[in-house]
Amino acid sequence: MILVDMNQISLASVMMHLNMTKRDSVEPGMVRHMILNSLRMYRQMFTEEYGELIICYDSKHYWRRDYYPEYKASRKKTRDSSGHDWDDIFECLNSIKEEIRENFPYKVLEVYGAEADDIIAALCGELESDSDKTLILSGDKDFVQLQKYSNVTQYSPITKKFVNGIDPSEYLHEHILRGDTSDGVPNVLSPDNTFVDGLRQRPLSKKKIAQWAGPMCEHQLPNDEIKRNYQRNKKLIDLTQSPPELHLECIEEYKNAKEGDRSKLLNYFIKNKLQELMNSIGDF
Repeated sequence: MILVDMNQISLASVMMHLNMTKRDSVEPGMVRHMILNSLRMYRQMFTEEYGELIICYDSKHYWRRDYYPEYKASRKKTRDSSGHDWDDIFECLNSIKEEIRENFPYKVLEVYGAEADDIIAALCGELESDSDKTLILSGDKDFVQLQKYSNVTQYSPITKKFVNGIDPSEYLHEHILRGDTSDGVPNVLSPDNTFVDGLRQRPLSKKKIAQWAGPMCEHQLPNDEIKRNYQRNKKLIDLTQSPPELHLECIEEYKNAKEGDRSKLLNYFIKNKLQELMNSIGDF
């Protein structure tokens, strides 16, 4: 199966469109074409080896934000300062999501409280089999940790390369120590409010990372504050740490999801004036 981090692919298409047109708002027809053409291209590239596309979306609500209110807290501020009409952008992307769900022959997965990361991690762990290859379609390096499963491969649409040559366990432990700036997760030396209050992280040297990295890391940390911060980061970054009930919901969502009706594709392309894609309808 091909597990698609759909939020990343959709937003990448939006940003490419905005950069090309120099607009603040999106032209839905162009964004629709770009997103669908990406799916067509990746299906054509990979489906013979890995199977069918499974489209994974973030929920509007994240369990990580309940656990850690500072999680991704600065993203709204970043969006607001960009000058783009994000209400318009999200309305466009939500419409395209429902169109894919109804008209395309793929399972579209979305679970309240889960990010696409949680869905992808649940499926990789639950359905692990050496005989069934799994491809994660995302440039997010958080997914490197899932390459601990022997049947999992990752391809980045951003670099147009496979993500490999990185030890999954080492990467995860170092990632927990360093935190994740883009998600508002500071390093293990820094307090929860570091990014939301515009503070600088306490410097974490390469020497400390080398000293603390590894499965026994927690036992080597020098004090309770750093141990507590390590647990914070592990909960937010280690994809095996999602709540058990949410993990089960992700599996059930996959098992119960129905593919859209392929017979609707032609009329859908005609209605939305997707002539170029209509000529490649067999690729979907």
